[in-house]
Amino acid sequence: QVQLVESGGELVQAGGSLRLSCVASGRTFTSYDMGWFRQTPGTEREFVGATSRAVYNTYSTYYADSVQGRFIISRDIAKKELHLQMNSLKPEDTAMYYCADRTAHKGSYDDSRKYEYWGQGTQVTVSS
Repeated sequence: QVQLVESGGELVQAGGSLRLSCVASGRTFTSYDMGWFRQTPGTEREFVGATSRAVYNTYSTYYADSVQGRFIISRDIAKKELHLQMNSLKPEDTAMYYCADRTAHKGSYDDSRKYEYWGQGTQVTVSS
């Protein structure tokens, strides 16, 4: 079955950096769009960024305005890993971060309802 396992979350000071990873298994890694979302208690999951499926090792990336220019999403296709490099972290970035995947060509990337599989999440805490 499809499994997504996130790691890399921890406590970090504002202005610092973290790199989250998501290891995917159970289906062809390059054939599916993948995304990162985050959630704080009592709120809905918030879109962070996403990549299109990879074609000849090439893919597009999309970001929420709140993280554009600070976060970078990448795929390590050989390892079947999705990464989220987070720079210039702010206290408002504190959240549980989830990776997700979905069948390609399902429209807007920022709609969590369009994603089929989710990981268990990894906690990122940014102290001021």
